[in-house]
This record gives sequence, C-alpha cells and structure tokens, in this order.
Amino acid sequence: MNSDLPVLQKVNDAYKVWHELLPGVPRLTRYSLGEKINWLFIELIELILMAAYSSRDQKSEIIQKASIKLDMLKYFLQIAWELKAMDNKQLGRISPPLVEVGKMLGGWKKQVVTETPPNK
Repeated sequence: MNSDLPVLQKVNDAYKVWHELLPGVPRLTRYSLGEKINWLFIELIELILMAAYSSRDQKSEIIQKASIKLDMLKYFLQIAWELKAMDNKQLGRISPPLVEVGKMLGGWKKQVVTETPPNK
C-alpha cells in the first residue's frame, strides 16, 4: 500500500481532526451536512488511493476528480462554519491540512502531465 504517499497522510490527518469534531456538531447539522462532509472525506481518500494505483493514462483524470472533491469538501466545511456548527478554532485546525492537500494534488497532477512515457 502507498502509506508513504504524503497527500494521503495529509488527508488522513485532516479526517482525524474532522472525526474528533463531528460529535460536537449540533445534531441537526451532524446528520445532514456533517454526514455530507464525512462522505466527501471518504470519497477523497478513495480517489487518492485510486490515483496511486492507476496507470499513467488514468492518473491525471482521477487526480482532477480528487481536486474537485477537495474543493467541494472545503466549501461544505465553510457552510458548516457559517451555520456555527464549527467555531473559528475548529475551522482553523482542519483548514491548513486541506490547503496543503490542494497544493499536493496540484503538484502531483503537474508531475503526471509532464512525465514522459517510457519508450516501448
């Protein structure tokens, strides 16, 4: 397994923070928006794992999907904050690793696109 994949570790770290925060989210929000955020985290992790094991031809497209999923996740976290389901400190704990994930995904995609395929 690609446990040495830094982007995966960064998403795992952010998910662990979310997992700690989720029980404190108000009940109405926890079972609606909170669950949506939870699933976005899980889908993001799945896409990163898929990209890690995909062929070069598929990798770029999967990384792009992961990047879109990350943007959706950050958007829904912002909504949770606006609804006061999270406070500034909590958002401040979970945002930096997600910003870093975005940078890592961008770098990974750029690397995949600029790699030259091996000679056949």
